[in-house]
Amino acid sequence: PQRKPVVLTGLELGTCTTKWTTDYLSQAEGSKEVKIHVSAVPQMDFLSKNFVYRTLPFDVFVRRAAEVKHKEYFLTEDEKYYLRSVGEDVRKDIADIRKQFPVLAEDVHIPEYFEKEQFFSSVFRISSAGLQLWTHYDVMDNFLIQVTGKKRVVLYSPRDAPYLYLSGTKSEVLDVDNPDLEKYPLFVKAKRYQCVLEAGDVLFIPALWFHNVISEEFGVALNVFWKHLPAESYDKTDTYGNKDPMAASRAIQILDRALKTLEELPEEYRDFYARRMVLRIQEKAYRNDYG
Repeated sequence: PQRKPVVLTGLELGTCTTKWTTDYLSQAEGSKEVKIHVSAVPQMDFLSKNFVYRTLPFDVFVRRAAEVKHKEYFLTEDEKYYLRSVGEDVRKDIADIRKQFPVLAEDVHIPEYFEKEQFFSSVFRISSAGLQLWTHYDVMDNFLIQVTGKKRVVLYSPRDAPYLYLSGTKSEVLDVDNPDLEKYPLFVKAKRYQCVLEAGDVLFIPALWFHNVISEEFGVALNVFWKHLPAESYDKTDTYGNKDPMAASRAIQILDRALKTLEELPEEYRDFYARRMVLRIQEKAYRNDYG
């Protein structure tokens, strides 16, 4: 059976749900510098990079993210802010709230639905109201713990990948509410699942499920990723939890080589053998219980 997302309510998450006001957050971790995304528009697009990276002291950033109009700003007075915590060295270190925000980490109790050695990362996130993150998938299971504020999450099953116009792990369809159907006609076939997370709710997002997140209010969240597959399945250079498993990357490289080899044939033959290859993939690798 397919693993599905689920919203868990009433979990014991620690004192964070009551303590994490803007005042408390800004004084708890003080003025250490954080790298943030700044966007002039609410819909952030990773493919066209319609945002800039800037650095602010944490306390200043929290206050700015919590306000709607800014006296001080980088791009526009109603710009949006987004913090996705990262390790000390982004290329080598994973995000871990215990290391990057030790004072705040004391206030959080992470639900124990996985073994300690499966833990991969805990990503601290703060978003301005109205900010929308692009649709993407991760290769690990994760909990989105909504500590304060309110988020709307739209999800799509991995089996709807053919309709999501993927570029790597990301979908090109930015506006999932009013999609450009001339540009993305197949998108109508993707089945939409939606939930609204209130403060204290936890969303389980299984690996490979696509998700699009909009912060309906200023809010603080924590994502916890863990290794659902054996540890050696994952790419060692992956610090974000979004690089395809090693075997998947190798298979795609081999397929690309096979397609290059087909180019040695005339078009009529190439078409014939390509279709046979597709059938073979379906027979050998597709699940047969997809209804």
